[in-house]
Amino acid sequence: MRLVILGGGESGVGTAILGKKKGYEVFVSDFGKIKGNYKEVLIINGIAWEEEKHTENLILNADVVMKSPGIPEKSPIVKKLFEKGIPVISEIEFAAPFTDATIIGITGSNGKTTTTMLTHHLLKSAGLNVGLGGNIGKSFAWQIADNKYDSYVLELSSFQLDGIVNFKPHIAIITNISPDHLDRYDYKYEKYIDSKFRITMNQTEDDYLLYDADDEAINEWFKTHTTKAKLIPFSLTKTFSEGAYIKNNKMEIKINREELTMDTEYIALEGKHNMKNAMAATSVAKLMQIRKATIRESLSNFQGVEHRLEKVLKIQNVQYINDSKATNVNATFFALDSMNTPTVWIVGGVDKGNDYTELMSLVREKVKAIICLGVDNKKIIDVFGNVVDIMVEVSTMTDAVKMAQRLTEKGDSV
Repeated sequence: MRLVILGGGESGVGTAILGKKKGYEVFVSDFGKIKGNYKEVLIINGIAWEEEKHTENLILNADVVMKSPGIPEKSPIVKKLFEKGIPVISEIEFAAPFTDATIIGITGSNGKTTTTMLTHHLLKSAGLNVGLGGNIGKSFAWQIADNKYDSYVLELSSFQLDGIVNFKPHIAIITNISPDHLDRYDYKYEKYIDSKFRITMNQTEDDYLLYDADDEAINEWFKTHTTKAKLIPFSLTKTFSEGAYIKNNKMEIKINREELTMDTEYIALEGKHNMKNAMAATSVAKLMQIRKATIRESLSNFQGVEHRLEKVLKIQNVQYINDSKATNVNATFFALDSMNTPTVWIVGGVDKGNDYTELMSLVREKVKAIICLGVDNKKIIDVFGNVVDIMVEVSTMTDAVKMAQRLTEKGDSV
């Protein structure tokens, strides 16, 4: 069996190692450069590779192709593979059949990294032999090749879920859905929503789907679709006989006729959206039969995720916050919503079909100046130009921070 891998990064090299171990003839092809450390691994393991090109006669003879999530389906080589009817799958689809471990899969537009890290923290603190993979940490396939863990917590992007056929997590979580990456889905929101729900398509009555019951897109999907999995909702506004919710500043989890209650003030994560992440992770811990005392302790000592509203430092009484993990409007909404001081907002990047109008009221209320840093700022300038007093364009992060320093006074945030 010939396994061709497109992309020589973490997931590609991990898949190559697992494929080799399982007796496949493996070839890795990367249109860009392969990093030195990954090259070394391929050479040590005797795996054939090429970089800065895709040689068609070495790729189109594959029995199966694992495509890195960053490569769009519209790319010429992928189109040719589809035309020839060669299966193109993702790392998780390739790797999952080679493990009997319990898999917890987490997807969503926002909160998936925090929920994944918190879930892993809860299970690990309870002494479970648990791996962390998917979009973060070490490659899932690589960990299976090293045969280490009894369970895995995987952060799954829609791109990884697009490449599944039989993959099914025992516990799936959809944290929320808001427009993101629409450039990869023909600018059709429904396609992106369907992509997220692929996480539950192979689940059975013995599996679980945890979801945000306050989320409009999720509730709409349920009106016309079903899943066999047992549903466990979580919410900030509703209560359930089976599920998780917040009531009178207490988080209440009711699963399989068991209850767990905890004062929200003892949960280390702050902000409403993080209460949802905490409810999702705690629900998993309950399903995995972790003791209540362990759950409570782990929720109170969790450190959070780098670059997600990370307080970097205070200079001249101005707080600098790194929220570079917020790559879409919904994540930015929560970030701005949590600010309670006048804010200078550094924003920009590549436009992925974002609709900034839902940020309007927050920007009007909280933001005193916008510093645009990115490739394409026209949309940001058009939308917010009349809303904030100061709008500046810069080309480097260093200039952005210098400019922010000029525009702030004591008590502000950047």
